[in-house]
Order: sequence, then structure tokens, then C-alpha cells
Amino acid sequence: MRYRLTFVVGLALGYVLGTRAGRERYEQLMKSARQIAQNPAVRNTAESAAQQGRQFAGKAYHVVSDKVGDRVPDRFRHNGQDDDWGTSNT
Repeated sequence: MRYRLTFVVGLALGYVLGTRAGRERYEQLMKSARQIAQNPAVRNTAESAAQQGRQFAGKAYHVVSDKVGDRVPDRFRHNGQDDDWGTSNT
């Protein structure tokens, strides 16, 4: 599913950037893109994907930090505080 979505987004972006249909068609495409982006199902899926990405990154961090131990500089250490990366204000 992820690859299909990436392909569709890439196809749409390529069409928008390469189209010679004029401003009217461009505005029509942008309106459709805004409607899709504002769709609650799309927003929920994007937020869910972001949350899963944060969870995966946290797990990967712990695996890597267990393997490299004290060789990680202090500025890269996670001290148990949550950050706001990938969160939205919606």
C-alpha cells in the first residue's frame, strides 16, 4: 500500500509540474489536492503513519544505543523526554 501511495503522489506531482494544460487545470488539480489533504480519513492515516514512524524510530534508537553504548555524544542521547516531531496541531 505504501508503494502504491508513493507512486500515486509521484505521478500527481509529475503531472502538476509537467502539465501544459494551463492555469485553469493547475488550479483544478490544486483544489482536488487540498480536498484530499483535508479529508479526515487521509489525515487520520497520515497521523497514524507518523505515530508508527516515531515508535519505530524510538525502538531503533534503543537498539542502536545498546550496541554503541557510551560512544554516543551527549547531544544525541534521549533522556526520556518526549519531543514534538511529527505531531500536528489538529
